[in-house]
Amino acid sequence: MDGVLSIAFLLFMLIVLPAVFIFVLWRAAFKSKLEWGLEAGSSILLVVWLFQSANWSWIGIWARYIWMVLLAVALFISWIKIRTLPLKVKYTGNQKFSIAIHGFLILVFGYYNVMTITSYSTKEDGVDLVFPIQEGAYYVGHGGNHRMMNYHQDYPPQKYALDILGLNGLGTRAKGLLPTNLDQYAIYGDRLVSPCNGTVVETQDGLIDMTPPEMDSDQPEGNHVSLICEQHPATVLLAHMQQGSVAVKEGDIVKTGQYLGKVGNSGNTSEPHLHIHAEMEGVGVPIRFDGRFLVRNNVIKAGK
Repeated sequence: MDGVLSIAFLLFMLIVLPAVFIFVLWRAAFKSKLEWGLEAGSSILLVVWLFQSANWSWIGIWARYIWMVLLAVALFISWIKIRTLPLKVKYTGNQKFSIAIHGFLILVFGYYNVMTITSYSTKEDGVDLVFPIQEGAYYVGHGGNHRMMNYHQDYPPQKYALDILGLNGLGTRAKGLLPTNLDQYAIYGDRLVSPCNGTVVETQDGLIDMTPPEMDSDQPEGNHVSLICEQHPATVLLAHMQQGSVAVKEGDIVKTGQYLGKVGNSGNTSEPHLHIHAEMEGVGVPIRFDGRFLVRNNVIKAGK
């Protein structure tokens, strides 16, 4: 039931909420430019916040651009209708309440946008890696320097962790919303390679791949490879690998691009994805791939 409610809430945020705000902006009968401006401002800030921070791989990564286009159309049409109205008029009690609500929404969504923007970069030094999947298109489900974009920020050792999903031809992470068949997920079974020259310091193999949305909280990393790269003393963890696929062992010296195993769904994971983070002395270290600091909604086309 929790999974159903989570999906329902997600779809509400991705589809229903922006649709309602855009429709009201398009159809509302405004009495003044002030009313329109507050309605337009709250709609813009909501849609821009969702554009930046929502996980669009559930319904298609291009859907967020559709909402931006529809917002622009609604803004244009509504402005044509209100452009001759006065700046403000004498408002009724209900109108004053509506103005106050939209003023409040502007403050809330404005704050959300500022927090989202702060996640785009970090001044901390980190470890520069090669992206560990060399074929296909991939999507950052969680990543960035603020919990608005990356829930790992609440856990110091995983502060800059990334959750990487695969993308199919429709721009979604899977065929269906939450299929139980692991092969329906675009990333499942994809080859993982070493992101650097380094030494393997820990491995785990043999744990089963969980059936979504079941999770193994007793073995959170699942099957995994941990290594220390030549260029940085942090420990890099690649987690949730496929059962029986881990191809290295503790003490192995690996080269960049060397095969490590496959993406799976073992451990504390609700669906197949690659979890990767770097940690040193119990604190997360920023990861950059070829100099790029990845955040939610970034798309990586392997090999490009």
